[in-house]
Amino acid sequence: MKLLIAGGGTGGHVFPAIAIAREWLRRASSATEANEAQGNKGSREVLLVGTKIGLESKLVPPTGLPFETIRVAGLKGIGGAKLLRNLATLPASAWDSQRILSRHHFDAALGVGGYASGPMIAAAISRRVPTLIFEPNVVPGFTNRVLAPFVTRIATAFPGTAAHWGAKAKVTGVPVRREFFTASSHAAKIAPLKLNLLITGGSRGASPINNAVIRALPAIAARKNELFIVHQTGERDYNDVRSAYANAEIHAEVRPFIENMAERFAQADLIVCRAGAITVAEISAAGRAAIFIPFAAATDAHQFKNAQALADSGAARVLPQNELTPERLTSEIFGFLDQPYQLDEIGSRARTFAHPRAAEEIVGLLEEIAKKGARS
Repeated sequence: MKLLIAGGGTGGHVFPAIAIAREWLRRASSATEANEAQGNKGSREVLLVGTKIGLESKLVPPTGLPFETIRVAGLKGIGGAKLLRNLATLPASAWDSQRILSRHHFDAALGVGGYASGPMIAAAISRRVPTLIFEPNVVPGFTNRVLAPFVTRIATAFPGTAAHWGAKAKVTGVPVRREFFTASSHAAKIAPLKLNLLITGGSRGASPINNAVIRALPAIAARKNELFIVHQTGERDYNDVRSAYANAEIHAEVRPFIENMAERFAQADLIVCRAGAITVAEISAAGRAAIFIPFAAATDAHQFKNAQALADSGAARVLPQNELTPERLTSEIFGFLDQPYQLDEIGSRARTFAHPRAAEEIVGLLEEIAKKGARS
C-alpha cells in the first residue's frame, strides 16, 4: 500500500506528518513477514508533499522520507495585491497536484493541514482516493474546514472538535515523540529543593514572553532562592535576556535553543510556554503543570482555545498575551511557590489529555479507509 501525506508550514503540521509516515512504514515489516510466510509479497510506501518554502522543506529531507513539492500559497487572512498573487497560484497548485497523482498510485491520502494539504487532498478526492484529514487544534484550520465535508474520515486531538464533525471523526490525539511520555520516569531534577521553572517560547523564542520575564526579574529576585530557572530565548533575544538575569543577580540557565526538550520537560515542575498544538500535546504527555501564554496573532485564536480546553478541566493555567504584565506573570509563578501541591494536581490532569498511541490510531484509520477503498 502507498500513502500520500500532504501539508506542512509549521511544526504542528510537519512533526505529526513525519511520525505518521514512520508508523505507516514501521508496520510494513510485520506485514511483509506475514505475506512472505504465505508465499506473497507485500510492501508499503509513503510520499510527503509540501512546499519549497515551508518548514517541511527543511525537516523532511533529513529523515530520508520521499518528499515532493507543489506551488501553492495561503489565502486566509491576507488581502490586496498579495491575495491576488496567491490566487494566481491556484491553477499551478491544481496542475502540480494532479501530476503527482498521475505518477503514483495511492491507496490512501492524509492531509495534515497547511498550504499543500488543500490542493493535494482535493485532487485525491477528485480521483476517488480514500482521504483522511488530521486536525490538531480545538479550532479547525481553514483548509480542514473546507475539506471536511468531502473526506472519508477525520482524526482530531480534542473531543469537542470531533463532536462538531460527527460520526466520520475520531479523537486520536496528536503524535508526540515517545521521549515525552517516558523521560519523567528517569529524569532527575536540576535543583531538587527548588521549584524548577522552564520558560520557552519555542525554538525561535517569543519576544513578548522574553520581555515580560525581563521586566518581572526585579520582583522574582525576591524569591530567587526558591527557584531554578531554565529559559530558552531564541537567538534574537538571547543576549538581552542573559544580561537581565545577571543584572538581577539571579542564577539561571539561559540558552538560545534547547535540543533535548523532552528531558527538560521532565526536569521541570512548571513550564511557561506558548499553546500550539504540539506544545499542548507535549505538556500532556509529560504530565507537567503549565502556564500557557497563547500567541495573540494565531489564526482564529486557536492557541488560546487549545490552552483553554485544558484550563477548563483544571489541567493548565492560561495567561492571555494582552494580560501579560510583570505583575501578573510574577503572581502566577509565586502562586505555585505558595501552593506547590497544585503542580502535581495540574500535571496529573494534563496527562489525561495525552494520547500515547496517536500515530498508531491515525495509521489504523488510514488502513481502514484504504482497505474499504480497495473493496469498492
